[in-house]
Parts: sequence; C-alpha cells; structure tokens
Amino acid sequence: MDVALVGPTASGKSAVALDVVRAVRARGIEGAEGAGDVELVSVDSMAVYRGMDLGTTKPTREVRAEVRYHLVDLVDPDEEFTVTRFQTAARAARAAIAERGNRALLVGGTGLYLRSVIDDLEFPGRFDGVASGLRDGLDAAGSDGSAERAAAVAVLHGQLQDLDPVAAGRIEPGNERRVVRALEVTLGSGRPFSEFGPGLDRYPPTTVALVGLRPDPVVTDRRIGERFVELMDAGLLDEVRALAARPAGLSRTARQALGYRELLSHVEDGVPLEDAVDEAVRRTRKFARRQLAWFRRDPRIVWVDPGEDPVQAVLVALDGRAGVPVG
Repeated sequence: MDVALVGPTASGKSAVALDVVRAVRARGIEGAEGAGDVELVSVDSMAVYRGMDLGTTKPTREVRAEVRYHLVDLVDPDEEFTVTRFQTAARAARAAIAERGNRALLVGGTGLYLRSVIDDLEFPGRFDGVASGLRDGLDAAGSDGSAERAAAVAVLHGQLQDLDPVAAGRIEPGNERRVVRALEVTLGSGRPFSEFGPGLDRYPPTTVALVGLRPDPVVTDRRIGERFVELMDAGLLDEVRALAARPAGLSRTARQALGYRELLSHVEDGVPLEDAVDEAVRRTRKFARRQLAWFRRDPRIVWVDPGEDPVQAVLVALDGRAGVPVG
C-alpha cells in the first residue's frame, strides 16, 4: 500500500522517510503488497524548483543516490508551477513505482498538492487574462510584502466574499495567490470557485494510507529557529543572491517560498538582514501552525505523537494495516 507521511515543517518527515526505506530494505515487510522497495515522492510545492535547494531542505545528492526520490528539480525557478502540473507528475511517478513492484511513500507538507494526488481532485481551467488583470492591480498597489499590497489583497478578498462567500470563508484574507486564483476562476468561468470539484471539506476513501507527525508546537518553533540559523550558515543567502541574479529571474510562485521571499527583500529592496531573517522565522512558524490545522481536519490520518515511533507507524501502514494501534 502507498503511504503519505505528513506534518508541519521541521517535524522530521524526511528523516523518518529515509529511516523507513532503510528498515524496509533491512528486513522487508510481509504484507498484502509484498516486500518490494519503497520509493520517496516529494510533496513540496517549492522543491520542484531547480537551484532552490537549501531553503526547501531538498534531499541531498547523497540521499538521492541511496533512494529513488521523485518530484524534485522538475522546473527552472522562472517557471510558474501549478497543482495540476504536480498532479500529473505525481500520477506518472506512482505508476512507474508500481510497475517496478515497489511502493510509494509520499513525503511533504503541501496539503493541497497531497489532496490532488490521493483524492484525484479536479481543478478548473485557467483564465490568464483575468489573472493578469488582478495581478497587475496588485502590482500597481505596491510591492510584495508592503502594507499597500496587503490592503489591495484584502479588497480582492472582499470582492470574493461578495461573489463566492463559501470560497472566501475557506481562504485566509492575506493569502494572495489563493485569493487571486479563486477570483480568476469565479470571474473567468462565471461560476463560483467553490462549485468546482468535490470540495476540500470532504474526505472520501482513498487507496493511500495517511500517517501524520504531530510534534509539540514549542519544539517545532525551536527547530524552525535553529534550522534557519543552520541554513544561513550553509549559504542560503548566497543561494538567494544567485537566484535573484538569474537573467530570467524568479516566477511569482517561486518568489513566495518561505525564506526566499524574505531574503529577497534584503537582496533586492535593502531590508536589513536581521529583520529579513526574523520575518522568515516568524512566517515559517505561523505556516507550520496552518499546516497542522489543515491536516488535523482530515479524519483519515493516523497520528503519531511525541514519544511514539513514527517509523513503526509508517511500516504498519505500508504493510496494509493502517489504523492498527502502534505500541
């Protein structure tokens, strides 16, 4: 059985996933799906970008030499990448893994990307002219991160509230990308965005077992702060400078990556480095709480609390016995 390992950023998902692969190889698992190898599938909206390595905590070359790791380094950072593109790539990866007689362990914290795979979500089309007009209006209001732009996003959210209150209720007023996308579809199609697909508030049966890491929020906050210091020591600022200097630049999507967005404000706009780092840590901690809130709504997830063995929980799920208590 394929398994998805989810949880907030800095919860240790990648390390657990690697330990699972090593455990499978060391002893095998006797279960409904046999004892084939396990291949890892990244479910991270920013790890798809080449050159964005440190800030996305992308698996190292050494790790990728040890295990098959899919859906990293798919596109250049100047390209826009969408959930539909990810869904297509993930389907192809899972099909190839199954053909080899192996199982997929999906690892990551991008909730919508995961739902697109395990629930086969259907997404509305693109209305580029509408989207461009909305983004042009935001650009005219102010630069990324400015109070003027935030106010303009709030106005768009108010417009969405009038046109599609259901969608507006599901989207944070400050989430620029989701607000623009919902308005793009609502205005472009003439149908409320919330009418497309089954809705994210439904959790149908799925063939993918779900295991979630539920760390102590205090520990997560500490890890996020410590990890960002480590990333800076490892050269994250130099990585951001190199990306900003690319002739093709960075796409809107890539620019939203946590850590990169804040350091770009230092590199391009002169924000003091200390302030940029503090903002990156603050936003990442807030993002981790939103991730956990997103996943908590899914009743299909078997949760692993601090003190429990996450590797054993994933092994149980791979064995086709998801939901069996882990002692």
